[in-house]
Amino acid sequence: MRIVIDARELRSTTGRYMERLIFYLQRLDHDNDYVILLKPNDFDTWQSTNSNFVKVKCPYKEFTFSEQLGLLWQIHTLKPDLVHFCMVQQPLLCRRPVVTTMHDLTTTRFRNPSKNWLVFTIKQMVYRFVNFYVPHKSRQIIVGSNYVKNDVAHFAHINPDKITVTYEAADKITENAEPLSQLINEQFIMYVGRPQPHKNLERLIEAFAGLHSDYPQLKLVLIGKNDVLYERLKARVKAVGWQNVVFTGFVSDGQLRWLYDHCKLYAFPSLSEGFGLPGLEAMIAGAPVVSSKATCLPEIYGLAARYFDPYDVADIARAIQDVLNSKELQQKLIAAGKKRGAEFSWQKMAKQTLDIYRSFEKP
Repeated sequence: MRIVIDARELRSTTGRYMERLIFYLQRLDHDNDYVILLKPNDFDTWQSTNSNFVKVKCPYKEFTFSEQLGLLWQIHTLKPDLVHFCMVQQPLLCRRPVVTTMHDLTTTRFRNPSKNWLVFTIKQMVYRFVNFYVPHKSRQIIVGSNYVKNDVAHFAHINPDKITVTYEAADKITENAEPLSQLINEQFIMYVGRPQPHKNLERLIEAFAGLHSDYPQLKLVLIGKNDVLYERLKARVKAVGWQNVVFTGFVSDGQLRWLYDHCKLYAFPSLSEGFGLPGLEAMIAGAPVVSSKATCLPEIYGLAARYFDPYDVADIARAIQDVLNSKELQQKLIAAGKKRGAEFSWQKMAKQTLDIYRSFEKP
């Protein structure tokens, strides 16, 4: 077969899935021919390791008319037997056999307060339509958890049998640990990621503030690239007077490894996730994890996390305190987390995806 993979988001914050998928497909499949669609700016950042895989520049931005028309024509000229869109954004009139990966429905339910209210409302309505329509037009849907499988089936009113779960995985950081000077010899708990409203960071900070009298030296370290929402959160922390909250901005992999090595725990208060990769990465790195019990997270983390109600500030504080106060629980969570993380495999995910591709082969 000739298979086109839409990898326009390869170098974005959500590109890890498609990068690992293509990496392992190159190891697993020497029969089919692949065309990898890349944004022009990313074209030179990816090189094939399998002669069956070629890359093609794709200048069409997601959720634009050029995507609906230009990408549609580009796919037509490539004459594929199968197209895999690694995200829901795609030409809606594409009539080639399509497999779509849907990571979650979070954006259909949560607002981005940094965006213009009216513009975002209109875009969200369009996005909801796309998330409803794409499962119907796609031959197969791939999701990262059973929670998302059931959520998509209910949202789009489709048969769950049309949806396949392929769990993602976490990778161990191999770079040498690099200390952050401002945190050397400090006690801290940490969060890594974006500050969107569904990440629920304000409740995490409130819970942490409630623990200050019992742990006056403890710091809450929030790690992630500075953006408008992080700046707003910093202003909120300053205005309220919350103490010992540290914003690091972007950190290197080596610095992140050091943070995992030295934190008391990793806190993940999210209200909505499709897989929950950040917490799994913390487990692989050897940090005890306290996690929200919302959406897919108990499915992914199993018995390897201490759970809390993410809408209950007191319960978040309780879970953090449980781990801080018990060396035995810390060691139990660290051991369980490493074991749980090892149960997930990118190669297995790619093999399951290849099996889906092969189901399209003509007898």
